[in-house]
Amino acid sequence: MIKVIGAGLPRTGTTSTKVALERLGFGPCYHMFEVMAHPEYAEHWLPAGSGSPMDWERTFEGYRSCVDWPASYFWRELAEAYPDAKVVLTVRDPAGWYASFHELMANGPDRTFQEHAHDASHRVLAAMERMRPLLHKIGQSIFGTEWHFGKGAPDERQAIAAYHRYVATVSKSLPPERLLVFDVRQGWGPLCAFLGADPPVDEPFPHLNDAESLRRTITTLLTQGRMPAPFDSGR
Repeated sequence: MIKVIGAGLPRTGTTSTKVALERLGFGPCYHMFEVMAHPEYAEHWLPAGSGSPMDWERTFEGYRSCVDWPASYFWRELAEAYPDAKVVLTVRDPAGWYASFHELMANGPDRTFQEHAHDASHRVLAAMERMRPLLHKIGQSIFGTEWHFGKGAPDERQAIAAYHRYVATVSKSLPPERLLVFDVRQGWGPLCAFLGADPPVDEPFPHLNDAESLRRTITTLLTQGRMPAPFDSGR
């Protein structure tokens, strides 16, 4: 049963939030990394790519929270499917977000696979290829029909305008008691207060949003078929 729905766009601290939610007892937390670690999960998302209804119970079986694409794109549907769940909209400085998103699009799984094709997990890449129609659909919905998944980031001005529209839409669509707009730089305080959880004692909030952490994680997933600690949800 999903208890926390992450509504933030990729590269808004979703990886840090995943680890934080799991530390607070809201794990395992579903992230795009989970699809890469469990390639069979790609099948669960095929209906969404073709516009068919999703079986959320099947998709999130065993998980208590979710962040990042593709789950975060369906925040509205998930909020309706799980009426008791709270929603966390992760945000960051728009310029910093664009730089990080641009890096993800330029140096994500496709490029990493080319560099490690001799030992990469073909099951992982096959799963990502099956996800491509859905990710393409998600990206065009947010950034416009001129954008194509796998062809780099959108124009900066266009992307940042889309970012602001997205944040505004989520913010005005949910009651304040159900939504937390959260910047991971705020640390444990706001997140724990919102979720009614005790902050860990003498433990810093995880900050895993840098480009090097992303690249290291993707490389491990592609070459070894697993997530490195501390990202591993234990599933």
